[in-house]
Amino acid sequence: MARKRAIITADAPISISRQCELLGLSRSSWYYEPATESELNLTLMRLMDEQYLHTPFYGVGQMRSYLRRSGYEVNEKRVRRLLRLMGLEAVYPRPNLSRANKEHTVYPYLLRGIDISSVNHVWSTDITYIPMQRGFMYLVAVMDWYSRYILSWELSNSMETGFCIAALERALEQYGPPVIFNTDQGSQFTSDAFTGVLKNQGIAISMDGKGRATDNVFIERVWRSVKYEYVYLNMPSTGAELYGGLNSYFDFYNCERPHSSHGIHTPEEIYFKKAEGRIIQRSGELAGVPPPTPRKPSTPGEPL
Repeated sequence: MARKRAIITADAPISISRQCELLGLSRSSWYYEPATESELNLTLMRLMDEQYLHTPFYGVGQMRSYLRRSGYEVNEKRVRRLLRLMGLEAVYPRPNLSRANKEHTVYPYLLRGIDISSVNHVWSTDITYIPMQRGFMYLVAVMDWYSRYILSWELSNSMETGFCIAALERALEQYGPPVIFNTDQGSQFTSDAFTGVLKNQGIAISMDGKGRATDNVFIERVWRSVKYEYVYLNMPSTGAELYGGLNSYFDFYNCERPHSSHGIHTPEEIYFKKAEGRIIQRSGELAGVPPPTPRKPSTPGEPL
């Protein structure tokens, strides 16, 4: 069943940090103040974030033209800085696109042509920018590819590695390890701290090719749903409000909202095998029949 988050309050006799520790939650997921920019920059970031969901191939020049056509006289320098701050880059193959740390190991993409045959076969993660009324934050989530079930998520006001590791560790603790874990080549995911957690669990590490956001397309679609179905309709004003809103939305996404790839069934029904009859046509599995145990690749997690 969906994970319900405990309520943390500043009025309790113990500190927020201690409450998070007792509940096994990352401190980064609570009480962060949103990062701030000028009102004009926040407006520009909101517009570019919405446009990016429609045209992810827009680079700095196209985004500048889009903003100018929308009535904002901005130069390429400002557009480039704000796009970098948001973590957005044009999606098309070209060299030197990813901003992974050059000292970090990059791993090959293991999912090309693979038949993802069961839950916990492949997990993936990604970070997205979340606009707010007064500031912005970053959201990371871990998703099971087969069921599209959101296993865990965290918020942060900076794109540091800690909140990504917190989301990963909570998903592993609650659901056990997958066979393959896929990420992009961002420095948060190529860091030794992040990949070390995966290696310690014996998980094969897969990373998208440079400029290939479509390699991680399933979780990219989750971001579109989160923003159009919650964030843009109910723009939060504080970190706590955003936290509560996302908690409710992911419960809805997992447990109430039928996923297009599953017909009338929700990600929760597929992940926990609650659906009746033929639940996934492409695999031909019947409910109640355990899926075959996926085999690890012969050379899992070998770096390039």
